[in-house]
Amino acid sequence: MKTIVLKKGRESSLLRKHPWIFSGAIEHVNPKPKSGETVLITNASGQPMAVGAYSGKSQIRVRVWSFDAQEKINRDFFRKRIQKALDKRRALNLQSQSNAFRLINAEADGLPGLIVDRYADFLVVQILSAGARFWKNDLIQILHEKFTPQGIFERSDSEARRKEGLHSERGLLIGKEPPDQIEIFENDLRFLVDVKNGHKTGFYLDQRENRALLRNYASDKEVLNCFAYTGGFGLAAAIGRAKRIVNVEAVGNLVEKITENVALNGFNPRIFQNIQGDVFRVLRNFVLEDYRFDIIVLDPPKFADRQSNLLKASRGYKDINMQAIKLLKPGGLLFTFSCSGLMKADLFRKIVADAALDAGRQAQILGFLHQATDHPIMLNIPESEYLKGLLIKVWD
Repeated sequence: MKTIVLKKGRESSLLRKHPWIFSGAIEHVNPKPKSGETVLITNASGQPMAVGAYSGKSQIRVRVWSFDAQEKINRDFFRKRIQKALDKRRALNLQSQSNAFRLINAEADGLPGLIVDRYADFLVVQILSAGARFWKNDLIQILHEKFTPQGIFERSDSEARRKEGLHSERGLLIGKEPPDQIEIFENDLRFLVDVKNGHKTGFYLDQRENRALLRNYASDKEVLNCFAYTGGFGLAAAIGRAKRIVNVEAVGNLVEKITENVALNGFNPRIFQNIQGDVFRVLRNFVLEDYRFDIIVLDPPKFADRQSNLLKASRGYKDINMQAIKLLKPGGLLFTFSCSGLMKADLFRKIVADAALDAGRQAQILGFLHQATDHPIMLNIPESEYLKGLLIKVWD
């Protein structure tokens, strides 16, 4: 097996069981592996420490498969890891809540670069690392054997692929092609999901528990749902008996999908106002027009995809949170989120605190919000906590 030798003192991350080895930590490679090939990782003294997948074009040069340097990385290894991930989901009793959830969450399930989401009888996969790409055929066959879906569709079209030196790949891998819209259920709600072209793998599965939480607060309230996508938080407010719901989404065809989901659930369309527009501009206009809401949801897309964008992203988060806080009635609630992995929880909290200060309002944290439990957060992998959220109560 080809070997990666670390520089002296650079094995500390492996001792903490963190699965990433950056290029700067490597002393030498002997000989150079193929992209995705399994390599042995040793410390500077030659002591074996782990085995992982090599990626010559990524800053994350090796992603660890196993911290047992003697473990064989083969089809049986992946079968066991996938079964372990399935056992974790079964223990969560997710089937009682939804027929759409995450089955495999990359590093958090010991399978770096592999994401698998279930939507009814279909699986949607993202293969985002050189190692997962190297084992793609085996992984797909194992998934087909374990879950017997109608079909497996690939959505390997994210920025993460380019960082690995991989081209985007999208299309049917095995079985039947998914329909243009798959109907799923979630906590008494139904949604139409476009797994072939929608955001991520089609739906924001990671917000399931936060949508359920919003439902508990929504009775007789006026709710503003920003960056609405296909209306998830808005529909959760409706089933919680909200009085009025305003959804704001920039993309026109998504506004149409909100209307479809409202009709699918049999809600009175008159309690909904669906606005196509830029959220930043809409919020400012609402402030100027002296609108007020009982609950506001801010669930924006990723503002920072690289470190150099973090300052600009921070300004964006502060702007939307400040405008939203101005729009809340005394005692109103703000559900505010960041899905930018580079945005750390303490920085996000500071940004929201500064936004409240600049808005001239008092604010109290009622809760810290996270991604759903089928998107596990591992203590040894801080990066696995990508979704940060706060539930804020606001007063004058």
